[in-house]
Amino acid sequence: MRAVVQRVGQASVSVEGRVVGRIDEPGLMVLVGVTHDDDEAKARRMAAKLWGLRILRDEKSCSDLNAPLLVVSQFTLYGDARKGRRPTWTAAAPGPVAEPLVDAVVQELRALGAKVETGVFGADMAVALVNDGPITLVVDI
Repeated sequence: MRAVVQRVGQASVSVEGRVVGRIDEPGLMVLVGVTHDDDEAKARRMAAKLWGLRILRDEKSCSDLNAPLLVVSQFTLYGDARKGRRPTWTAAAPGPVAEPLVDAVVQELRALGAKVETGVFGADMAVALVNDGPITLVVDI
């Protein structure tokens, strides 16, 4: 499981011009990708890592500040563009495998006490954010 995590001042995701998820205060924008060998245990570990990741101001975490997270599924995180000009997506898990695992990350974050907003799995989404820092990390579990 892979996540691209950005510290943001605010972020939103829209589908067909309608906002479906938004955080209006400092927190984390998280793009989550799933590969073939991922499972619920990895989803739990990813959620715990995201909740405790100390990249907010003054080396605080979302758990320290009760900061929100906006979680959006992103199969392209497992794209491979090493050959040619067209990426291959073979390392990305198919939707029926990936969707429940992205949902598991969100549910585990909520179980930990996080305020979580989401996108819509498989939709054509427009993401807007104000990157703070900028701080962007790739987290692999």
